[in-house]
Amino acid sequence: MSVYCTVGSEETDLSSDELKALLTDALSRLGRRSNVLAVPPDQTREHSRAGELTNIAWRFYGDSLKAVLPALGTHSAMRPDQLTHMFGDVPQDLFRVHNWRTDVVTLGEVPAGFIREQSEGKLNYAWPAQVNRLIANGGFDLILSIGQVVPHEVIGMANYTKNILVGTGGREGINRSHYLGAVYGMERIMGRAENPVRSVLNYAAERFLNHLPIVYVLTVVSRRADGSLAVRGLFIGDDAECFHRAAELSLKVNFEIVDEPIKKAVVYLDPQEFHSTWLGNKAVYRTRMALADGAELIILAPGVHEFGEDKTIDALIRKYGYLGTPATLAAVESQPDLAADLSAAAHLIHGSSEGRFTIAWCPAHLTREEVEGVGFQYGELEAMTRRYDPATLAQGYNSVDGEQVFFIGNPGLGLWAHRSRL
Repeated sequence: MSVYCTVGSEETDLSSDELKALLTDALSRLGRRSNVLAVPPDQTREHSRAGELTNIAWRFYGDSLKAVLPALGTHSAMRPDQLTHMFGDVPQDLFRVHNWRTDVVTLGEVPAGFIREQSEGKLNYAWPAQVNRLIANGGFDLILSIGQVVPHEVIGMANYTKNILVGTGGREGINRSHYLGAVYGMERIMGRAENPVRSVLNYAAERFLNHLPIVYVLTVVSRRADGSLAVRGLFIGDDAECFHRAAELSLKVNFEIVDEPIKKAVVYLDPQEFHSTWLGNKAVYRTRMALADGAELIILAPGVHEFGEDKTIDALIRKYGYLGTPATLAAVESQPDLAADLSAAAHLIHGSSEGRFTIAWCPAHLTREEVEGVGFQYGELEAMTRRYDPATLAQGYNSVDGEQVFFIGNPGLGLWAHRSRL
Protein backbone atom coordinates (compact mmCIF):
# COMPACT_ATOMS: atom_id res chain seq x y z
CA MET A 1 0.00 0.00 0.00
CA SER A 2 1.44 3.36 -1.05
CA VAL A 3 0.75 7.07 -1.09
CA TYR A 4 2.27 8.93 -4.03
CA CYS A 5 1.12 12.50 -3.43
CA THR A 6 -0.30 14.39 -0.44
CA VAL A 7 -0.11 18.06 -1.34
CA GLY A 8 -2.71 20.40 0.12
CA SER A 9 -3.74 22.97 2.70
CA GLU A 10 -6.39 25.62 3.23
CA GLU A 11 -4.15 28.13 1.44
CA THR A 12 -2.89 25.88 -1.38
CA ASP A 13 -3.92 26.97 -4.88
CA LEU A 14 -2.59 24.47 -7.41
CA SER A 15 -2.15 25.72 -10.98
CA SER A 16 -2.62 23.55 -14.05
CA ASP A 17 1.16 23.26 -14.41
CA GLU A 18 1.46 22.15 -10.79
CA LEU A 19 -1.30 19.56 -11.20
CA LYS A 20 0.47 18.23 -14.27
CA ALA A 21 3.82 18.03 -12.49
CA LEU A 22 2.39 16.30 -9.41
CA LEU A 23 0.35 13.74 -11.36
CA THR A 24 3.18 13.06 -13.80
CA ASP A 25 5.59 12.47 -10.90
CA ALA A 26 3.15 10.05 -9.24
CA LEU A 27 2.56 8.12 -12.47
CA SER A 28 6.31 7.91 -13.07
CA ARG A 29 6.76 6.39 -9.62
CA LEU A 30 4.15 3.74 -10.44
CA GLY A 31 6.46 2.26 -13.07
CA ARG A 32 5.81 1.13 -16.59
CA ARG A 33 2.19 0.24 -17.47
CA SER A 34 0.86 -0.99 -20.79
CA ASN A 35 -2.89 -1.40 -20.28
CA VAL A 36 -4.41 1.55 -18.42
CA LEU A 37 -8.04 2.42 -17.66
CA ALA A 38 -9.11 5.86 -16.39
CA VAL A 39 -12.31 6.15 -14.35
CA PRO A 40 -13.19 9.84 -13.92
CA PRO A 41 -16.59 11.29 -12.97
CA ASP A 42 -18.99 12.73 -15.55
CA GLN A 43 -19.89 16.36 -16.29
CA THR A 44 -21.85 16.63 -13.04
CA ARG A 45 -18.43 16.69 -11.30
CA GLU A 46 -16.76 18.97 -13.82
CA HIS A 47 -15.36 21.23 -11.08
CA SER A 48 -13.31 18.32 -9.73
CA ARG A 49 -10.68 19.00 -12.42
CA ALA A 50 -10.91 15.28 -13.21
CA GLY A 51 -11.25 16.09 -16.91
CA GLU A 52 -7.92 17.90 -16.90
CA LEU A 53 -6.26 15.15 -14.87
CA THR A 54 -7.58 12.49 -17.25
CA ASN A 55 -6.14 14.46 -20.16
CA ILE A 56 -2.75 14.61 -18.39
CA ALA A 57 -2.84 10.84 -17.83
CA TRP A 58 -3.70 10.25 -21.51
CA ARG A 59 -0.76 12.38 -22.62
CA PHE A 60 1.53 10.57 -20.18
CA TYR A 61 0.55 7.04 -21.21
CA GLY A 62 -0.27 7.62 -24.89
CA ASP A 63 -1.44 4.42 -26.56
CA SER A 64 -1.15 2.55 -23.26
CA LEU A 65 -4.29 4.34 -22.04
CA LYS A 66 -6.78 1.93 -23.55
CA ALA A 67 -10.11 3.29 -22.29
CA VAL A 68 -11.86 5.98 -20.26
CA LEU A 69 -14.96 4.91 -18.33
CA PRO A 70 -16.86 7.86 -16.80
CA ALA A 71 -18.35 6.77 -13.47
CA LEU A 72 -21.93 7.63 -14.39
CA GLY A 73 -23.70 5.77 -11.61
CA THR A 74 -27.35 6.32 -12.53
CA HIS A 75 -26.66 9.42 -14.65
CA SER A 76 -27.20 9.77 -18.39
CA ALA A 77 -24.34 9.06 -20.79
CA MET A 78 -22.19 12.04 -21.71
CA ARG A 79 -22.78 13.67 -25.09
CA PRO A 80 -19.83 14.30 -27.46
CA ASP A 81 -19.90 18.04 -26.71
CA GLN A 82 -19.81 17.35 -22.98
CA LEU A 83 -16.85 15.00 -23.42
CA THR A 84 -14.95 17.67 -25.33
CA HIS A 85 -15.87 20.38 -22.83
CA MET A 86 -14.65 18.33 -19.87
CA PHE A 87 -11.81 16.20 -21.26
CA GLY A 88 -10.47 18.41 -24.05
CA ASP A 89 -8.79 16.55 -26.90
CA VAL A 90 -8.81 13.06 -25.37
CA PRO A 91 -9.95 10.91 -28.32
CA GLN A 92 -13.66 10.18 -28.07
CA ASP A 93 -13.21 6.61 -29.28
CA LEU A 94 -11.50 5.90 -25.93
CA PHE A 95 -14.69 6.57 -23.96
CA ARG A 96 -16.96 3.78 -22.80
CA VAL A 97 -20.51 4.16 -21.42
CA HIS A 98 -21.46 2.57 -18.10
CA ASN A 99 -24.97 1.11 -17.94
CA TRP A 100 -25.84 0.53 -14.29
CA ARG A 101 -28.69 -1.85 -15.15
CA THR A 102 -26.97 -4.21 -17.59
CA ASP A 103 -23.22 -3.66 -17.65
CA VAL A 104 -21.98 -5.07 -14.33
CA VAL A 105 -20.59 -8.16 -12.66
CA THR A 106 -20.88 -9.05 -8.97
CA LEU A 107 -17.53 -9.65 -7.30
CA GLY A 108 -18.89 -10.74 -3.92
CA GLU A 109 -21.47 -9.95 -1.29
CA VAL A 110 -21.47 -8.09 2.02
CA PRO A 111 -23.59 -10.26 4.34
CA ALA A 112 -26.99 -9.19 5.59
CA GLY A 113 -25.79 -9.37 9.18
CA PHE A 114 -23.26 -6.62 8.54
CA ILE A 115 -25.92 -4.43 6.89
CA ARG A 116 -28.26 -5.07 9.82
CA GLU A 117 -25.53 -4.01 12.23
CA GLN A 118 -24.66 -0.86 10.26
CA SER A 119 -28.31 0.14 9.86
CA GLU A 120 -28.97 -0.26 13.60
CA GLY A 121 -31.34 -3.11 12.87
CA LYS A 122 -33.47 -1.27 10.32
CA LEU A 123 -32.43 -3.25 7.22
CA ASN A 124 -31.84 -6.92 6.61
CA TYR A 125 -30.46 -7.48 3.13
CA ALA A 126 -27.08 -8.42 1.72
CA TRP A 127 -25.14 -5.91 -0.42
CA PRO A 128 -23.68 -7.01 -3.77
CA ALA A 129 -20.28 -5.55 -4.66
CA GLN A 130 -20.88 -4.76 -8.32
CA VAL A 131 -18.59 -3.07 -10.84
CA ASN A 132 -18.56 -2.47 -14.56
CA ARG A 133 -17.47 -5.50 -16.60
CA LEU A 134 -14.57 -3.54 -18.04
CA ILE A 135 -13.07 -3.04 -14.59
CA ALA A 136 -13.54 -6.67 -13.59
CA ASN A 137 -12.54 -8.35 -16.84
CA GLY A 138 -10.46 -5.82 -18.79
CA GLY A 139 -7.08 -7.18 -17.68
CA PHE A 140 -5.77 -3.70 -16.89
CA ASP A 141 -2.43 -3.26 -15.14
CA LEU A 142 -3.52 0.14 -13.81
CA ILE A 143 -6.96 1.59 -13.05
CA LEU A 144 -6.85 5.32 -12.27
CA SER A 145 -9.90 6.29 -10.22
CA ILE A 146 -10.04 10.08 -10.51
CA GLY A 147 -12.35 12.46 -8.66
CA GLN A 148 -13.07 15.02 -5.95
CA VAL A 149 -13.50 14.54 -2.21
CA VAL A 150 -16.35 16.76 -1.00
CA PRO A 151 -19.17 16.40 1.55
CA HIS A 152 -21.84 14.06 0.20
CA GLU A 153 -25.39 13.18 1.20
CA VAL A 154 -25.18 9.39 0.72
CA ILE A 155 -21.58 8.52 1.57
CA GLY A 156 -20.59 11.36 3.92
CA MET A 157 -17.54 12.33 1.90
CA ALA A 158 -17.58 11.61 -1.82
CA ASN A 159 -15.13 9.51 -3.80
CA TYR A 160 -12.46 6.92 -3.01
CA THR A 161 -14.05 3.45 -3.34
CA LYS A 162 -17.46 5.02 -4.05
CA ASN A 163 -16.22 6.02 -7.49
CA ILE A 164 -15.77 2.33 -8.38
CA LEU A 165 -18.44 0.53 -6.34
CA VAL A 166 -21.21 3.10 -6.92
CA GLY A 167 -20.02 5.18 -9.87
CA THR A 168 -19.50 2.02 -11.95
CA GLY A 169 -21.81 -0.08 -9.79
CA GLY A 170 -24.98 -1.96 -10.57
CA ARG A 171 -28.65 -1.52 -9.88
CA GLU A 172 -28.85 -3.50 -6.64
CA GLY A 173 -25.61 -2.13 -5.21
CA ILE A 174 -26.58 1.47 -5.89
CA ASN A 175 -30.15 0.99 -4.71
CA ARG A 176 -29.25 -0.67 -1.44
CA SER A 177 -26.35 1.62 -0.52
CA HIS A 178 -28.45 4.74 -1.16
CA TYR A 179 -31.32 3.35 0.88
CA LEU A 180 -29.01 2.46 3.76
CA GLY A 181 -27.83 6.06 3.86
CA ALA A 182 -31.36 7.45 3.73
CA VAL A 183 -32.69 5.13 6.43
CA TYR A 184 -29.71 5.78 8.72
CA GLY A 185 -30.18 9.53 8.28
CA MET A 186 -28.58 11.96 5.86
CA GLU A 187 -27.83 14.54 8.53
CA ARG A 188 -25.94 11.93 10.55
CA ILE A 189 -23.78 11.11 7.52
CA MET A 190 -22.96 14.30 5.59
CA GLY A 191 -19.42 15.49 6.11
CA ARG A 192 -18.32 12.35 7.96
CA ALA A 193 -15.63 10.20 6.36
CA GLU A 194 -16.65 7.19 8.45
CA ASN A 195 -20.30 6.12 8.51
CA PRO A 196 -22.41 3.01 7.80
CA VAL A 197 -22.42 3.39 4.00
CA ARG A 198 -18.66 3.92 3.90
CA SER A 199 -18.21 0.92 6.19
CA VAL A 200 -20.10 -1.28 3.73
CA LEU A 201 -18.01 -0.05 0.81
CA ASN A 202 -14.80 -0.51 2.77
CA TYR A 203 -15.84 -4.06 3.71
CA ALA A 204 -16.41 -4.80 0.02
CA ALA A 205 -13.22 -3.09 -1.16
CA GLU A 206 -11.01 -4.96 1.29
CA ARG A 207 -12.42 -8.32 0.21
CA PHE A 208 -13.37 -7.92 -3.44
CA LEU A 209 -11.26 -5.13 -4.99
CA ASN A 210 -7.85 -6.06 -3.63
CA HIS A 211 -6.85 -7.95 -6.77
CA LEU A 212 -7.46 -4.89 -8.97
CA PRO A 213 -4.60 -2.38 -9.56
CA ILE A 214 -6.60 0.69 -8.51
CA VAL A 215 -4.84 3.97 -7.74
CA TYR A 216 -6.97 6.87 -6.50
CA VAL A 217 -6.35 10.43 -7.72
CA LEU A 218 -8.32 12.76 -5.45
CA THR A 219 -8.72 16.53 -5.57
CA VAL A 220 -10.10 18.98 -3.02
CA VAL A 221 -11.63 22.10 -4.57
CA SER A 222 -13.05 25.23 -2.96
CA ARG A 223 -13.88 28.81 -3.81
CA ARG A 224 -11.46 31.71 -3.60
CA ALA A 225 -12.57 34.96 -2.03
CA ASP A 226 -13.66 36.25 -5.47
CA GLY A 227 -15.87 33.21 -6.07
CA SER A 228 -13.59 31.45 -8.56
CA LEU A 229 -12.43 27.89 -7.92
CA ALA A 230 -9.11 26.74 -6.51
CA VAL A 231 -7.62 23.27 -6.20
CA ARG A 232 -6.64 23.11 -2.54
CA GLY A 233 -5.19 19.63 -2.61
CA LEU A 234 -4.15 16.61 -4.68
CA PHE A 235 -3.91 13.21 -3.01
CA ILE A 236 -2.81 10.07 -4.86
CA GLY A 237 -2.50 6.57 -3.47
CA ASP A 238 -3.80 3.02 -3.46
CA ASP A 239 -5.17 2.85 0.08
CA ALA A 240 -7.36 4.75 2.54
CA GLU A 241 -4.68 7.17 3.72
CA CYS A 242 -4.94 9.46 0.69
CA PHE A 243 -8.74 9.54 1.08
CA HIS A 244 -8.62 10.39 4.77
CA ARG A 245 -6.13 13.18 4.17
CA ALA A 246 -8.30 14.59 1.40
CA ALA A 247 -11.42 14.30 3.57
CA GLU A 248 -9.71 16.11 6.43
CA LEU A 249 -8.81 19.01 4.12
CA SER A 250 -12.26 19.05 2.49
CA LEU A 251 -13.94 19.53 5.85
CA LYS A 252 -11.78 22.61 6.37
CA VAL A 253 -12.46 24.22 2.99
CA ASN A 254 -15.89 22.87 1.92
CA PHE A 255 -17.79 22.93 5.22
CA GLU A 256 -19.23 26.32 6.16
CA ILE A 257 -20.68 26.87 9.63
CA VAL A 258 -23.21 29.71 9.67
CA ASP A 259 -23.64 31.88 12.77
CA GLU A 260 -27.44 31.83 12.64
CA PRO A 261 -29.88 29.45 10.92
CA ILE A 262 -30.63 30.77 7.43
CA LYS A 263 -34.14 32.07 6.93
CA LYS A 264 -33.96 32.50 3.15
CA ALA A 265 -31.51 30.83 0.78
CA VAL A 266 -31.16 31.14 -2.98
CA VAL A 267 -29.20 28.43 -4.77
CA TYR A 268 -28.12 28.66 -8.41
CA LEU A 269 -27.69 25.52 -10.54
CA ASP A 270 -25.26 25.90 -13.43
CA PRO A 271 -27.08 24.69 -16.59
CA GLN A 272 -23.90 22.98 -17.80
CA GLU A 273 -23.92 20.77 -14.71
CA PHE A 274 -27.52 20.37 -13.52
CA HIS A 275 -30.27 19.02 -15.80
CA SER A 276 -32.54 17.21 -13.33
CA THR A 277 -33.87 17.38 -9.80
CA TRP A 278 -32.00 14.08 -9.27
CA LEU A 279 -28.80 16.14 -9.47
CA GLY A 280 -30.14 19.56 -8.55
CA ASN A 281 -31.52 18.50 -5.19
CA LYS A 282 -27.98 19.02 -3.93
CA ALA A 283 -29.48 22.44 -3.28
CA VAL A 284 -31.63 20.73 -0.64
CA TYR A 285 -29.12 18.19 0.69
CA ARG A 286 -26.23 20.56 1.20
CA THR A 287 -28.19 23.41 2.82
CA ARG A 288 -30.72 21.61 5.02
CA MET A 289 -28.54 21.63 8.14
CA ALA A 290 -28.14 25.41 7.83
CA LEU A 291 -31.80 26.27 7.23
CA ALA A 292 -34.05 27.53 10.00
CA ASP A 293 -37.40 25.95 10.72
CA GLY A 294 -39.86 27.71 8.42
CA ALA A 295 -37.07 28.88 6.09
CA GLU A 296 -37.48 29.47 2.36
CA LEU A 297 -35.21 27.71 -0.13
CA ILE A 298 -35.34 29.02 -3.71
CA ILE A 299 -33.62 26.99 -6.44
CA LEU A 300 -32.79 28.76 -9.73
CA ALA A 301 -32.51 25.99 -12.33
CA PRO A 302 -32.10 27.24 -15.92
CA GLY A 303 -30.94 23.84 -17.22
CA VAL A 304 -33.34 21.50 -15.42
CA HIS A 305 -35.79 19.68 -17.70
CA GLU A 306 -36.46 16.37 -15.93
CA PHE A 307 -36.74 14.77 -12.50
CA GLY A 308 -34.71 11.58 -12.91
CA GLU A 309 -31.83 11.06 -15.33
CA ASP A 310 -33.05 7.49 -15.72
CA LYS A 311 -36.52 7.12 -17.30
CA THR A 312 -37.66 4.56 -14.76
CA ILE A 313 -36.58 6.73 -11.84
CA ASP A 314 -38.10 9.82 -13.47
CA ALA A 315 -41.44 8.02 -13.58
CA LEU A 316 -41.13 6.96 -9.91
CA ILE A 317 -40.39 10.51 -8.80
CA ARG A 318 -43.43 11.78 -10.69
CA LYS A 319 -45.58 9.04 -9.17
CA TYR A 320 -44.53 9.23 -5.51
CA GLY A 321 -43.09 12.74 -5.07
CA TYR A 322 -40.85 14.28 -2.43
CA LEU A 323 -43.29 13.80 0.46
CA GLY A 324 -40.94 12.94 3.31
CA THR A 325 -39.58 9.90 5.09
CA PRO A 326 -42.79 8.38 6.56
CA ALA A 327 -44.65 8.54 3.23
CA THR A 328 -41.69 7.13 1.31
CA LEU A 329 -41.05 4.27 3.74
CA ALA A 330 -44.75 3.39 3.62
CA ALA A 331 -44.66 3.38 -0.18
CA VAL A 332 -41.62 1.09 -0.19
CA GLU A 333 -43.52 -1.32 2.03
CA SER A 334 -46.67 -1.32 -0.09
CA GLN A 335 -45.61 -0.55 -3.67
CA PRO A 336 -43.47 -3.13 -5.52
CA ASP A 337 -42.22 -0.68 -8.16
CA LEU A 338 -40.65 1.66 -5.59
CA ALA A 339 -39.39 -1.26 -3.51
CA ALA A 340 -37.57 -2.48 -6.62
CA ASP A 341 -35.72 0.86 -7.02
CA LEU A 342 -34.48 1.75 -3.56
CA SER A 343 -32.13 4.47 -4.84
CA ALA A 344 -35.21 6.31 -6.07
CA ALA A 345 -36.81 5.90 -2.63
CA ALA A 346 -33.64 7.18 -0.97
CA HIS A 347 -33.59 10.18 -3.28
CA LEU A 348 -37.20 11.02 -2.44
CA ILE A 349 -36.26 11.07 1.24
CA HIS A 350 -33.14 13.14 0.63
CA GLY A 351 -35.00 15.69 -1.48
CA SER A 352 -37.78 16.36 1.03
CA SER A 353 -37.65 19.08 3.66
CA GLU A 354 -39.69 16.79 5.94
CA GLY A 355 -42.06 19.74 6.28
CA ARG A 356 -39.43 21.81 8.08
CA PHE A 357 -38.84 24.45 5.37
CA THR A 358 -40.30 25.32 1.97
CA ILE A 359 -38.62 24.45 -1.33
CA ALA A 360 -39.42 26.52 -4.42
CA TRP A 361 -38.05 25.08 -7.64
CA CYS A 362 -37.65 27.53 -10.53
CA PRO A 363 -36.82 25.35 -13.57
CA ALA A 364 -36.67 26.58 -17.14
CA HIS A 365 -38.13 23.44 -18.68
CA LEU A 366 -40.61 21.93 -16.21
CA THR A 367 -44.16 23.21 -15.81
CA ARG A 368 -45.88 24.42 -12.66
CA GLU A 369 -48.06 21.29 -12.73
CA GLU A 370 -45.02 19.00 -12.92
CA VAL A 371 -43.17 20.75 -10.09
CA GLU A 372 -46.16 20.99 -7.77
CA GLY A 373 -47.09 17.41 -8.66
CA VAL A 374 -43.98 16.10 -6.90
CA GLY A 375 -44.52 18.19 -3.78
CA PHE A 376 -42.44 21.31 -4.40
CA GLN A 377 -43.52 24.91 -4.72
CA TYR A 378 -43.11 26.44 -8.18
CA GLY A 379 -41.30 29.66 -8.97
CA GLU A 380 -41.15 31.42 -12.33
CA LEU A 381 -37.48 31.40 -13.33
CA GLU A 382 -37.34 34.70 -15.18
CA ALA A 383 -39.02 36.66 -12.41
CA MET A 384 -36.99 35.01 -9.66
CA THR A 385 -33.74 35.57 -11.57
CA ARG A 386 -34.56 39.26 -11.97
CA ARG A 387 -35.10 39.53 -8.22
CA TYR A 388 -32.19 37.29 -7.19
CA ASP A 389 -29.65 37.74 -9.96
CA PRO A 390 -26.84 35.16 -9.67
CA ALA A 391 -24.57 37.46 -11.66
CA THR A 392 -24.71 40.15 -8.98
CA LEU A 393 -25.20 38.23 -5.73
CA ALA A 394 -22.14 37.45 -3.63
CA GLN A 395 -21.52 34.08 -2.00
CA GLY A 396 -23.12 34.18 1.45
CA TYR A 397 -25.33 36.93 2.82
CA ASN A 398 -26.79 39.65 0.60
CA SER A 399 -29.37 42.38 1.12
CA VAL A 400 -32.02 42.33 -1.62
CA ASP A 401 -34.51 45.18 -1.28
CA GLY A 402 -33.97 45.12 2.46
CA GLU A 403 -34.34 41.33 2.67
CA GLN A 404 -31.43 39.21 3.92
CA VAL A 405 -30.72 36.37 1.48
CA PHE A 406 -28.01 33.71 1.67
CA PHE A 407 -26.72 32.93 -1.84
CA ILE A 408 -24.94 29.76 -2.97
CA GLY A 409 -23.53 29.70 -6.49
CA ASN A 410 -22.97 25.93 -6.66
CA PRO A 411 -24.27 23.55 -3.97
CA GLY A 412 -22.00 20.76 -5.19
CA LEU A 413 -18.93 22.52 -3.83
CA GLY A 414 -19.74 22.49 -0.16
CA LEU A 415 -21.88 21.76 2.86
CA TRP A 416 -23.53 24.39 5.03
CA ALA A 417 -24.69 23.87 8.60
CA HIS A 418 -25.60 25.62 11.84
CA ARG A 419 -23.93 24.31 14.99
CA SER A 420 -27.29 23.32 16.47
CA ARG A 421 -27.60 20.61 13.79
CA LEU A 422 -24.16 19.09 14.11
